Amino acid sequence: MEWDWAFVMEILPTLIEGAKITILATFLGSIVAALIGLLIAIVRRSKNRLISMPMGFIAEFIRGTPLLVQLYFIFYVLPDFGITLSPLVAGVIGLGLHYGTYTAEVYRAGIDNVARGQWEASKACNLSPVQTFAHVILPQALPPMIPALANYFIAMFKETPLLSAITVLELMNQARSIANFNYRYIEPITLVGAFFLVISLISVAGLRWLEHRYGRID
Repeated sequence: MEWDWAFVMEILPTLIEGAKITILATFLGSIVAALIGLLIAIVRRSKNRLISMPMGFIAEFIRGTPLLVQLYFIFYVLPDFGITLSPLVAGVIGLGLHYGTYTAEVYRAGIDNVARGQWEASKACNLSPVQTFAHVILPQALPPMIPALANYFIAMFKETPLLSAITVLELMNQARSIANFNYRYIEPITLVGAFFLVISLISVAGLRWLEHRYGRID
């Protein structure tokens, strides 16, 4: 089968729409993962073991099960309990939950690296726990964590083809539909690889800049 440039130009707009969904799912999933990861990290630091231990078990369970299984559960099983989500929303939640358990460990390591004296100084200044986290601990803990968090978000982007399993019209799903309809696979699948390669290279360049900018502590 020979490469057909006319066919490429015909399917390119559809693939671009799929790429937009892929990028949107990654962006929204990254926000969810960042927020859930921070919540998990804070709860796991609780001195109350009745709170920290169950959260630790939940995080380990999610991290230890495949993302694909979690996506199927959210999209296909939750409706049996009266919770019906659109494919994109289910995909974003699945990505966010799964990678939130990984970002939680990044947050926890970053928070633990803040000098103990900062906690004591905050207490001496009569700051509340919320004020201490918001104004003292997180501003110092976040910059060194940014490269590691960005790395997980790039990994999330590369896993978005799994969203095709729950009918999200992302890049891979669009390419597969085109290929099956036209019985031509070389052009759509090659273009998918090219899209992912270009976006990944741009992301890696951004990650290198983040490592240079935030990866070192003076």
